[in-house]
Amino acid sequence: MSFQAYIDNIKAKTGKTPEDFKKRADKKGLLKPGVKAGEIIAWLKKDFDLGHGHAMAIYATFKGKKE
Repeated sequence: MSFQAYIDNIKAKTGKTPEDFKKRADKKGLLKPGVKAGEIIAWLKKDFDLGHGHAMAIYATFKGKKE
């Protein structure tokens, strides 16, 4: 599955774009220095019912991946 397919599937499932997730993560303080990837992944899985690969795709967008 391509990276864009992951992003498209996430939007279809949740109605949210990577930017929406980034805004929510920022509000929760998850984008501060020192926050581990595992914390962000766990939040995405718990609050949005994303699988590990989909959560990693969103995390990758936080780190600047675009495609």
